[in-house]
Amino acid sequence: MTQMMNKDSAVLQGAFLLADKLCSPSSLSSIQKADWSRVGHLFLEALREVGGLDELDGGPNPIAVSWKKKTLCVVWLKLLSREAGEDVETTWKENPFFSLQNSLPEVNQVVLLELVKSTAAAHFFASFLLCLPQPQICAELERLVEHVRSNPVTVEDIQLFLEVWWELWKGSDEQKLGEESLEAMFTNQVARLSSTSSGVSPQAAKRIKLDIVDLPASLPNTDVLHIFLNALKDMKAHVSSADLCCQSLFISLNALYTSFLIDKEVVLPAKEKINILSKVISMQKKSHEKLSPELIREAQRDLRASITPSHFQPICINLSEAFKIITELIHFWQNRGLLKECSSYSAFQLEQSVQRVLTALDGTEAPEAVTEIDDGETVKKALRGLLSSLALTAVESSPEVKAEVTTTIISHRLDSCGDFAVFFAGETSWAACDERWVDCLEKNQAAFRQHDTLISLSSTLMSKLHSQSSDVSQCRKLMKIIADIFSQLSLEEKNTVLAAMLRLSSRGFFGCSVPSAMTEGFEQELNMAFNCIIQGRGGTSQGNLTTAASLVARVAFQNPEAALRSCCHSAIFNKGAFSLMAKILQQLPGLRGQRGGKDEGEDVGSGSSLLCRCLQELIGAKSLSDSEKEQLLKFLGLLMTPVSTAEEGEERLSFLCPQEVVNSFVLPNLSTVGHSSIDVELSLQLLHTALSVDVHNPASSPHWVLDCSPFPLLYVLAQLHNQTHRCWAQPPESAVHHWSMDTKELLVSVLTTLGQVVGVEVAAAPSSWSRALFWLYNKMEELDWTVRFHLKPVWGEHFKNEVPSSLLAVCDLPEQEWSGLDLPQYGQGTGLLAWMECCSTSDSLQSTMLSCLSLDQQKPEHVNMFSKGLLVALTQTLPWCSISQWTRLLGALRELITSGCLHVPFSLEYVDYLPLLDLRRFSCELRLSVLLLRVLQLLCGSSCSHWLSADGWGHVGRLYAHAVRDMMNSIKAKLPPPSSGTLTASESPEVPARRDSDLMTDEALTEAAGSPLTLKQSQIEEDVGTAPSQEVLFVLSQLFCHVQHIQVMMPGGQCEPLFLSSLEILSHYQAIMAAFPESSSPLESDNTRHFFSTITDNLENREMKAVLQQKIAQLVSAA
Repeated sequence: MTQMMNKDSAVLQGAFLLADKLCSPSSLSSIQKADWSRVGHLFLEALREVGGLDELDGGPNPIAVSWKKKTLCVVWLKLLSREAGEDVETTWKENPFFSLQNSLPEVNQVVLLELVKSTAAAHFFASFLLCLPQPQICAELERLVEHVRSNPVTVEDIQLFLEVWWELWKGSDEQKLGEESLEAMFTNQVARLSSTSSGVSPQAAKRIKLDIVDLPASLPNTDVLHIFLNALKDMKAHVSSADLCCQSLFISLNALYTSFLIDKEVVLPAKEKINILSKVISMQKKSHEKLSPELIREAQRDLRASITPSHFQPICINLSEAFKIITELIHFWQNRGLLKECSSYSAFQLEQSVQRVLTALDGTEAPEAVTEIDDGETVKKALRGLLSSLALTAVESSPEVKAEVTTTIISHRLDSCGDFAVFFAGETSWAACDERWVDCLEKNQAAFRQHDTLISLSSTLMSKLHSQSSDVSQCRKLMKIIADIFSQLSLEEKNTVLAAMLRLSSRGFFGCSVPSAMTEGFEQELNMAFNCIIQGRGGTSQGNLTTAASLVARVAFQNPEAALRSCCHSAIFNKGAFSLMAKILQQLPGLRGQRGGKDEGEDVGSGSSLLCRCLQELIGAKSLSDSEKEQLLKFLGLLMTPVSTAEEGEERLSFLCPQEVVNSFVLPNLSTVGHSSIDVELSLQLLHTALSVDVHNPASSPHWVLDCSPFPLLYVLAQLHNQTHRCWAQPPESAVHHWSMDTKELLVSVLTTLGQVVGVEVAAAPSSWSRALFWLYNKMEELDWTVRFHLKPVWGEHFKNEVPSSLLAVCDLPEQEWSGLDLPQYGQGTGLLAWMECCSTSDSLQSTMLSCLSLDQQKPEHVNMFSKGLLVALTQTLPWCSISQWTRLLGALRELITSGCLHVPFSLEYVDYLPLLDLRRFSCELRLSVLLLRVLQLLCGSSCSHWLSADGWGHVGRLYAHAVRDMMNSIKAKLPPPSSGTLTASESPEVPARRDSDLMTDEALTEAAGSPLTLKQSQIEEDVGTAPSQEVLFVLSQLFCHVQHIQVMMPGGQCEPLFLSSLEILSHYQAIMAAFPESSSPLESDNTRHFFSTITDNLENREMKAVLQQKIAQLVSAA
């Protein structure tokens, strides 16, 4: 361990040795208080020599302070070592003070306490005292009291007593403590001495016992407050000045207040604290002196000690006894005329203490200890009388002093600097006229990195901008400083500040008219931020995404609305940027605004979020292209998707609630079809996306859809669906929208999903929704009867299924659940039409229709009549089916064909000779293909061809191509089980079908024609002398002929979906020929090519004909 001995130590040692010599015939170990004047100057001179002069600014010299403290520590440890009987042989290894301590002569308690008094080191003495256990503290205090009371008792003795008392109450100065501090070293040595004292020699034990007997009381008192108050009471006659009286009473009342009247720290607002501190500084600071941080720090310690519960709990004294002593002291000193007019700092502190005690005694929540007071009114009267007798003048402090004190606290990071930073930030009067305010802010940015401080600064800047005489350059500088402080916050803190800024103003600093120079500067920063993000595509990594989010957060802090508007513009009009913008906004949930509360006076749930308003303005000012609509849809979809927060266990939140999107973009646009910037299809897509979002609602809470007027919304959707039933009819000139089948499909999906959600809520509380339910059901009477079936989950068991009465003639439906409607458009003989429409509406309804079909298969005439009627009904239904409806109808037709209910004779129209093949396995596919051929023949006939527009015929072609693809898949599945290299369904070629256009490009032709399959040889399984592949080839040839026949019949003859279906059939045909060489001989393949070419010759389109014939020429047998 380092031994503390050097030249300065030698000087100090010399002073002690000389003083010991001057005490002759006595010594420092037995010196009395009265003899200290003979030797005291030696110690002061030695300390002055080793410490040097004070600082030029009048402050204490750190070296002198250090030596003063070190001297007290060494002297005290020397006394404690003697009491503990420490062994020198072991001490020198463990005591860092051993060299200096051992070089000093023996001393007694008088030397220690007189050193403390003469060097004004009461605060050092108290700091070392606090390192001791409380019983030892009390023992040392008893020695101090005994020393102070011994003759001669001087003013300095009383001052020492009071200073030690107050310093103990202030506690340790945490800013000056550390692992290497003298207090820490002193504590370690005291602990070491305590541990060794239990095993000391008998002689040492005897010395310790004698020392304890020498204490003033045989039974140690462990109540610190009791010791101080009784000692002051005993010494009251020696208090001879008004200042000492005020100081004594101030400390006594504070000790009483913190020991009995409060149980937790009294929280004072920063403004009240600064008022008190500035008054203290005004009284203590000399006019020509620079304000010292140390002066403020000590004033803060004084204030904190006055409002914080004491760490010395009273044991031997109660509140009544303490008040009795204090009132006795007040009366004694008043009678001696000492408590008169006084304007000292002690008097100010006394006034503060009396006010605190009186407030506690008069308070509605007075502590229990107050009830123990024998005569509370006497105490209050004495305290009020004390205030009157002092005739204290009001202490004032100027705004300049307050500003200077606050600035110093912030600059030097003094106690509670965060609270003072908030107060400082909100003082608009300082910011308006003092350049030092801005300088302090700029130089101490770290002190203002709290969200409440930043909001105060923002409010102050807004006030400056609103004033008529604002300095633009200073405002720009201040805005940059505040933005820089914001940029240093963590992402979580930034979001807190952004949310608070949104509550202040959606336009941030630009919520009112501001100078153009500031606006231009911000716009440049805004554009630069988003240009960097878009050009750099900041979402490639988490680090880059965080950087991008920080850039957006900075500009959003200054103007949330402008930043969100730029986000929306980038997401919609910059290709592919929607994903990045969504990720950035998901990093900044503070820009969401408050959930479930109010945002600038509007309900968030009603679609009033700032982002939604920005998007509405953006798309209202410009017509969107299809790609921009798609980006808008994906952007909102991502923002509605919940994302996990950084903290585990927190709920997953989305940037936008689905109900916000629905209320902002769906309800207004659907209710004003044709007069909105968003078309119906986009609104439906947004609603579909919102309903698809996986929102984790608590089980007890209602679905978010209930915030979106669900029953009116269902009615509007039902109305729209009703308009799609005749979508190929020529729209009137007043029509505002031309419906597509894709829109119809989307409508059905949205209507069904929304109906299921609302149905669950209705079932959970039927009585709450009965009125709305009947309203909606009655509204359905205006619409097509099939619409109600999409809302079956909403109706539940409340209503019967209402269908045209003609349906009941062909279907045995139970009367308890079904009832008939007399509809003029469904007269006699339309039962199968209604039946087909039911089959296409939903899977469950299709199942009901098939199971309840009224048909006696034992009567051939019934089957024939049913088959003919179904053909006509299918012809009427087909053009207005969506893909999903058509798929259901195909399933129903297969079921009818397989069960024998539907009779479709298959004639060999495209062969000259009867093939010796077993086609029973393909009976359903062949009959279905013939049935569709007959339907298209009817539809293309003169009586029906005028039904449809060009778009309608294109849709029919797509539906037929879909059916052809479905039949091909079924046929391929019936090929022999694959062996090595055998064609499988997954390997079969797929020629892309063009759904949305009937126009064929050269690229499509080339792609379709150039897709031959290369298949390996496989085994041919014999079945009664024939390979099953021959049957497949035959069925494919029939299918090809049917497709070609229909394509030729259809108006225009250029239906691209049918052309692509023909190419796909030929590709499969070629692949099977290659995979099964024995399935077709060279002669047969030659006949096939000739036959297919002949069929294809009927096409009018030369390009299509050329491509098909090129493909047919490749059908060469590999046998």
